[in-house]
Amino acid sequence: MDGTDGRDDIVVAEAEVAGQLRLAETFFNHSVSCLVILDPDYNFVRVNAAYARACHRTVDEFAGKNHFELFPSDTKLIFDDVLRTRKPFVTFTRSFEFADQPERGITYWDWTLVPVLGAAGEIEYLVFSLVEVTERKRAEEALRIAALVYQHSSEAMMVTNVGNDVIAINPAFTKLTGYNPADIIGKNPQVLKSGKQAPEFYEEMWQSLNETGHWHGELWDVSKNGDAIAFRLTINSVYDEGGAVVQRVAQFSDVTEQKLADKLIWEQANIDMLTRLPNRHMFLNRLQEKMDAATRGGDMLVLLLVDLDQFKEINDAWGHSKGDILLVEAARRISACVGPAVTVARLGGDEFGVLLCGTQKTATVDQLAGELIAALVAPYDLGVAQGFVSASIGIAQFPAEGKTREELLSHVDQAMNAAKAGGRNRYRHFTSSLQAAVQSRLSMTNDLRLALVGNQFDVYYQPIITLASGRIDKAEALIRWRHPTRGLVGPDEFIALAEASGLILEIGQWVFRQAAEQVARQHTLERNSFQISVNVSPMQFRNDARLTDAWLSTLADLNLPMQSIVIEITEGLLLDLSPEVTDKLLAFCNAGAQVALDDFGTGYSSLAYLKKFDIDYIKIDRAFVYQLETDPNDRALCEAIIVMAHKLGLKVIAEGVETAAQRDFLKSANCDFAQGYLYSRPVAAPQFELLLREDHARS
Repeated sequence: MDGTDGRDDIVVAEAEVAGQLRLAETFFNHSVSCLVILDPDYNFVRVNAAYARACHRTVDEFAGKNHFELFPSDTKLIFDDVLRTRKPFVTFTRSFEFADQPERGITYWDWTLVPVLGAAGEIEYLVFSLVEVTERKRAEEALRIAALVYQHSSEAMMVTNVGNDVIAINPAFTKLTGYNPADIIGKNPQVLKSGKQAPEFYEEMWQSLNETGHWHGELWDVSKNGDAIAFRLTINSVYDEGGAVVQRVAQFSDVTEQKLADKLIWEQANIDMLTRLPNRHMFLNRLQEKMDAATRGGDMLVLLLVDLDQFKEINDAWGHSKGDILLVEAARRISACVGPAVTVARLGGDEFGVLLCGTQKTATVDQLAGELIAALVAPYDLGVAQGFVSASIGIAQFPAEGKTREELLSHVDQAMNAAKAGGRNRYRHFTSSLQAAVQSRLSMTNDLRLALVGNQFDVYYQPIITLASGRIDKAEALIRWRHPTRGLVGPDEFIALAEASGLILEIGQWVFRQAAEQVARQHTLERNSFQISVNVSPMQFRNDARLTDAWLSTLADLNLPMQSIVIEITEGLLLDLSPEVTDKLLAFCNAGAQVALDDFGTGYSSLAYLKKFDIDYIKIDRAFVYQLETDPNDRALCEAIIVMAHKLGLKVIAEGVETAAQRDFLKSANCDFAQGYLYSRPVAAPQFELLLREDHARS
C-alpha cells in the first residue's frame, strides 16, 4: 500500500467522523427528548433546546451554572448514589415542581443517566435523557384510584363484555348478592332474574342501551340464596376507538329496605290491614277512575254499599278479636260472590263497598245482592260460639243516580239506610223518593236548630185519671212544634231528628223546666200531690252529663219535691247497662224521683230491672188496650200485667183509653190510672189549666 492510499483512508475516516458528529449534533439540538450533559461536579456542560424549553429558560442561561444552583430543591444524594455505584446505564422517575411555573403543578419525568468514562476509567461526564411522563403518571394514578374505588366501593359493580358475559365483579357485589367471582364470571347476568319483571321490561332496557349507551332504573333480582333484592341499577357502555361497544359497567344500589318501607307506607294508605282489601282511600280513587272511564266510554257502573247488621252485638258479647274474625270471613264471602275482577273494599267498621263495571241489567244486580245477603247471613265460627249477622245493602247506579262521586256515595248510603229502616237483611235501590225524604229530614233538622231560640215549641199536657176517684191527679208532658210553614208538628216527626243531631239535650232540659213550672203553679193551688210525667230520651241519659244535677237544681229553685216529676222511660233504656245510664237512673231514684216504664209489654226488658231501678209505674201500651172489648187475649194480658205489678208494689197506668167499656174493664181489673181520648186529648197549657179548675170544682 503506498502513501497515497493511506492518506485517502484517513481523509475518508475523518469525513465519516465529521458526518457522525454533525448527525449527533443535529440529534442533540433537535431531539424532542430533554438532553443534559453535566460534569462530575454537576456543572452544566450542555443542554439541548427541548430541555431549555421545559425549564422555561434559554440554552445560554445554563452556561457556567451548577445544576443545584438552578434547581436547589433537587436531592443531590440521588445523583451521588448513581455516581457511587458507577452503573453504566441507570433509569429512574422523579417528580418535579417548577417554582416559576406553579400552574403546571407537579410534573413527572423519566430520567436515563449514562456516565461517560475517561481514558483512566474515571467519570468524565454525566449524560441525562429526560422524557416528561406526567400524563402517563396521572393516568396510572387515576387507574389506581379507580381500582381502589372499584374494590372498596359500597356500591356493587359488575362488568360484562360485548357478549353480555360477566368478566368482573367487585367485593360489594359479592356481599350484596352472595355470588363469588367463581360463581358468576363467564355467565350471563340473567342468573339474577327474579321473574318479577315482564319481558317488555328487558326489551325496553336493551333498546335504551343500544340507542343511548346507558340505562337507569329499578328492578327486582334474587341473591344466591334466593332472597329477593330490589336494585337501583345504572348501566353504562364502554366503546373502543372505532365506536364499538367493548364492555358494559353496571352499578347496583340496594334499595330493598326502601322498597319494602315504600310498600308498607302504600299499603297503610291503601289497604285495610285486617281484611287485606282496598281501604276507603283506595276505593274512592278507584271509583273516580272507573267513573271517568265510564264517562268516556258511555258505560255504567253500579255501586253496592254492604253494611253488616248486629255486628256491634258481636263485639260487645265476645270482644273485638272475635269481631275481627267475623269481618275477615265476611270480606272473604263478599269477594267469593263477586269474583276477582270486581273491586271490593272495606270502607270502615263493618261497611264494605262493591263496584261493578259495565253491568247493564238490574236483574243481575238484584241477583248478586241476594247472593251477598244469603252468604253473609250464614253462621260464623268464632271459636267460642257461632256468630250471626245479616246485611243491609244499598244500590246506586252511575250516572243515572249520581253524576259525581260524592253524589253517588250519598245516594247509595241513603239506599243502605232505607234497607236498615225497612227491617234489615235486605237490599234497596236508590230512588228519588229516598232523596226527597233525606232532603226533608235535613231541612227539618236545620229548622229544628232555630226552633228553641225562635220560641216555636209548646208543651201540651194529657191528663192521667185516677180510676177509683175519676180525678185528674197526674198528666204527661208532650212537646209540640209550631213550625213556621208546616204548622203543628208532633214529636213522632222530629224527636228522632233531635236525638240524631244532639239537640234533644237542650230540648229535653227546656221541656223539663216547662213541666216543673206547671207543677209549681198547681202546688200554689194546693194540689200538692199533683205530678207531671216527663219523657226522657236514652240520648239524654247517655250524653247529658249534667242531667241529674240540672233537674234537681231546677226543682230546688221552684221549691218542689222530686216526687213532683215522674221520669218516664222506655223498656229499651233498661237494656243499656252502661255506667252513664245506670248511674243517672239510680241517682234519680235515690233523690226520691218516681219512674214510669212506658209501653210495657212491647219490649224485652227483664222483670228484675223493675226492682233494680225502683220502678214506680208501668204503663200498659195502647196496643193491648185498643181491643179490650173484642179480644180475650188482650183482656187476659192486661189483667195479668195489673196483677203482676200490684204483687211487685207497682202502680199501673193504661194508655189509649178511648171508650167507656175500656175504662170499665180496667176499673174492674183494679187498674190504678187511665190516660186517653176518653178523658182528653193532649192540650196546650191554658186549656189544661182550665181542665184542672173544672176537675177541682167537681170534686
